[in-house]
Amino acid sequence: MLPTMKSLKKIIFIAVALILVAAAFYYYQSISQTKPEDTYRLDTIASGDIEQSVSANGTLNPVTIVSVGTQVSGIVRKLYVDFNDEVKKDQILLELDSALFMAQISQSQGTVRNVQASVELAQANEARIRSLYAQDFVSKQELDTAVQVLKSAKAQLDTARGQLSRDQTNLGFTVIRSPVSGVVVDRIVDVGQTVAASFQTPELIKIAQDLSKMQIDSSFAEADIGNIKVGQIAKFSVDAYPNRNFEGVVKQVRLNPTNTSNVVTYNVVISVDNIDQALLPGMTAYVNIGVAKHEQVLLVPNAALRYKPKLDDGASKTKDAKSQNRDKKRSKNGGGLSGDELITGKIYILKDGKPSLVKVQVGITDGKNTEISALPNDSSQLSVGDTIIVGEVEVAGQAKAVGNNSRAPRMF
Repeated sequence: MLPTMKSLKKIIFIAVALILVAAAFYYYQSISQTKPEDTYRLDTIASGDIEQSVSANGTLNPVTIVSVGTQVSGIVRKLYVDFNDEVKKDQILLELDSALFMAQISQSQGTVRNVQASVELAQANEARIRSLYAQDFVSKQELDTAVQVLKSAKAQLDTARGQLSRDQTNLGFTVIRSPVSGVVVDRIVDVGQTVAASFQTPELIKIAQDLSKMQIDSSFAEADIGNIKVGQIAKFSVDAYPNRNFEGVVKQVRLNPTNTSNVVTYNVVISVDNIDQALLPGMTAYVNIGVAKHEQVLLVPNAALRYKPKLDDGASKTKDAKSQNRDKKRSKNGGGLSGDELITGKIYILKDGKPSLVKVQVGITDGKNTEISALPNDSSQLSVGDTIIVGEVEVAGQAKAVGNNSRAPRMF
């Protein structure tokens, strides 16, 4: 029995529907195919210059700063200079009250006159006894006594004169003069203040001898100190001039270490020209010293060296156990090489839509990019423009891959 027209239409409708569903399914599959750029975060191998540097903070100080004190105690009676004043050598800076010293001088002068009278009397008595001795009217012992009295009186006169000289010198110390020419950078005392010099010389005023020559006293970690040499160029910035870069030269690497909470640092002194005197004492300087520079080398982002495919995570834990010390050492040295030591790394090149492992020799880094090259006796070819993987893109709601959430190491 032939199907009716109504049944035939129904069969045709169902067939067309099935064809449409199948076409939609295949179309959905074709457009939902995950492309490599949707799965991986990609970058390329570049070529260029790279410089590795070490960083630290330091403080700007005058090369020579003189602390002016006092050798005598007293009340500050007059003050002739203030902050930022330029002074010349031997210029009067301040005066202490001299009334007490004047009184001591008057007392010492009276003592000198009194002892002087005793000397004159002893001289006259010695001359009379000597004349009588010549006439045999007195004994030799009386003459010796008169001579001894005269010598004692003269010694007392020397002592009194010495005391007078000391008091006069102390009076001179009440006038404080500048030992050098320079600029007053600090004033510790005010008029009316009492300064005491009983145990140590009190500090009154600080004078910077020449602010056109400054130095940075900085502390570098022991991991970086081996790369720092005298004569290297140091670049630095200060908060006061955020858009201006300054330069200095490494002047001295001091051998005396500082140990704070088991962290060892060394003081590096950097000489700085301050012709326009824009740099002020006490400013914080953020110092970078270039320790290595290579030109026209292959460069990859640091994230490419940290990336590991998810499928390799279990195996990589075992494989990378031996390289943990290497990674720690690279982080201490800014992520690059120190000396002639060979350090290897791994990058993944996108090949046929999948990650392909390539082992490379790792060079210096600037904290963002790292120098790479082919390993000795390795047939792997690395070229500028090769597509490399720096991370993976996860589905919505999940965290990104290790290569994506890792930050570039900070340069030290």
